[in-house]
Amino acid sequence: MDRTSKRRGGSLCDRITAGALAVIALVGCIYIVRYALLGKTLPLVTMCIVEVLLILVAYIAWRGRAPWLLLADGVGCIVLFSLTNSTTVSLFNFGFGIQAAAALLGAVLGTVFAVRARQGLRKGALVPTVALLLIVASVLAFWQVNVAIDKSAEGAAQTELWAVPSAYDSVDCDQPGTVERFTYQTKAYATDERDVEKSAYVYLPYGYDESQQYNILYLMHGTGDDEAYWLVTYSYNKTMIDNMIANGDIEPLIIVTPTFYVEDDCADDLDQLTYSFREELRNDLMPAIESTYSTYAESCDEDGFTASRDHRAFAGLSRGAVTTYHSAFCGSLDYFSWFGTFSGSRTTAEYFQETLQSEAFADYSIHYLYVTSGNFDFALTGQISDYADLLEVEPRLTAGENTTFDIFPMRYHSIGSWHLALYNYLQKVFVGLGG
Repeated sequence: MDRTSKRRGGSLCDRITAGALAVIALVGCIYIVRYALLGKTLPLVTMCIVEVLLILVAYIAWRGRAPWLLLADGVGCIVLFSLTNSTTVSLFNFGFGIQAAAALLGAVLGTVFAVRARQGLRKGALVPTVALLLIVASVLAFWQVNVAIDKSAEGAAQTELWAVPSAYDSVDCDQPGTVERFTYQTKAYATDERDVEKSAYVYLPYGYDESQQYNILYLMHGTGDDEAYWLVTYSYNKTMIDNMIANGDIEPLIIVTPTFYVEDDCADDLDQLTYSFREELRNDLMPAIESTYSTYAESCDEDGFTASRDHRAFAGLSRGAVTTYHSAFCGSLDYFSWFGTFSGSRTTAEYFQETLQSEAFADYSIHYLYVTSGNFDFALTGQISDYADLLEVEPRLTAGENTTFDIFPMRYHSIGSWHLALYNYLQKVFVGLGG
């Protein structure tokens, strides 16, 4: 190969790598602006760090004529795209796909021309490489230090929670509660109203006594899971609850984990079930549960449930969070006054206003609404928007007083995030109630 061909190959390698760098940097700057407009500090800081790292890798690949380094950006952006996007929920972070394509194309084509030109690495990439390594090391060290601090902590809910204290979810409690499978009769309210038998799981605290009254939490799973999710599939949630009660962090309570699924109904439109569960909850599940177990409901009818609403909570994750909004918060405010929505919302301001401020619900207080997400959760941006809309139309909610929105660092749409959410939520519900 003559010198002219080598120079041409090297020049093409540089142009391709520079083009990939330009695309990655441009999309990164747009991302930072978009996240700044969301008004949440942790997601903005996270995105700034992510984009600086992506840009630094691309710069080193260009400056050092090492286009294969762009593979790191490509793989990283594919992972980020899969974590922060959902075709059915949000594609707010579709730009990671653009960055991935630019990085992978630049890596392949740039490497081809670099090999053809037979040119080695260029000097000049040392400083940005050192900067990259320092940033990565600092982020990892900061992460691990905070996880270690939280794991060794003693109780107390935290806004930026990195981990549940080890004493709560990794050590079996010597005063364990029990989990029972509970069956009940209901109807297929979203379709033909046929009779259906369903089941839920019920957590009873250690020393459960039918002569006493207990606060009760209804806790919903997400898409693709079932009633066993919270307490059986991920049994360390039960271990955590046992230890929190034994340690005196929370009062003994009953927890019910139902499912919004009704056999194979609405398989093509599960959102219908997030609304129709209201009828099952009010007509069948609550009467069956609270006539069997000892709650604050003096009678299992409308009067009894309304009178005891301050001792009743509903929370859920993902589509279970959507169900919480549609069937409990907006659909049963007369029966519940404590709510938790983890990694899910999908509810418009118009629906919030239409339901919450209707004649049926306008006079009921809202004790607490707890909202959470992970900073890499694909539901995050939608939650931020819906939460802002809710606060605008609902005067009974005041941020920092009876509602909070916690975003957990280094978490995505998974049980790791929801385990933290449950830990915090249990310390916020039923606070300040008398016997």
